[in-house]
Amino acid sequence: MPEVTSYQPGTPCWIDLMVPDQQAALDFYSGLFGWSGEVGPPETGGYALCTLKDKPVAGIMTAQSMGEEPPPPTVWTTYFSSADAQATSEAISRAGGTVLLPVMDVMDLGRMLVAADPTGAVFGVWQPLGFAGAGLVNEPGALIWNELNTRDREAASAFYAEAMGVQTTPMEGADGYFALSVDGRTVGGLAPLGEEAPTDTPSHWMVYFSVEQVDRTVAKLSAEGGAVLQPPFDMVAGRMSVVRDPQGAAFAVIAPKPMS
Repeated sequence: MPEVTSYQPGTPCWIDLMVPDQQAALDFYSGLFGWSGEVGPPETGGYALCTLKDKPVAGIMTAQSMGEEPPPPTVWTTYFSSADAQATSEAISRAGGTVLLPVMDVMDLGRMLVAADPTGAVFGVWQPLGFAGAGLVNEPGALIWNELNTRDREAASAFYAEAMGVQTTPMEGADGYFALSVDGRTVGGLAPLGEEAPTDTPSHWMVYFSVEQVDRTVAKLSAEGGAVLQPPFDMVAGRMSVVRDPQGAAFAVIAPKPMS
């Protein structure tokens, strides 16, 4: 079982989702991936910690407006592990990023911030204290990949290298695709948004969930009110599909090829 107890700084370590209807999202993902989760206590803002095989895999909470600002968009957010959230926040600003939510304490669990890279892709940073992040990955129903889809590969690559220590290199066997790595270990991917992408598609982080059978998962998602953005297809890493949940959050599902 691919259990994780710690993450090297610069590695994606957690994902969460802010939605208009938290309970509906909990019901949807529970049915799709077999997660367990319930609305959290008031002191956590109702944040729901979703688990699989008793290990934390994702968070879901109700989207809330900040003052006169509209509620945040319904998207999955990727968080990077950091040894020092405040230092990372300063590095983000120096590298040309924008801090959207300043560093804040999350009880005794950790410290976090939310930022946008220079191309507009939003991400989070997590400094673990009592909570490291996802305790189960790379297994059916759990997170398996984090991918940056960007309008400016060179600007994005320079930013993540300077701010997060994440390097970008061409991925072998995948023409036009790039690997993101920390100290030589691949931790994610980067896909340039080309002319085939709709002109209004912003730079963004995409999360991938592992599944046993993509076509079956997509059929179940469709029956539960989700939408298929890219029908199942075979690619170098396995069979995958890009979909959207009933409240509009996009994500990908993949049945990875067995490791040789």
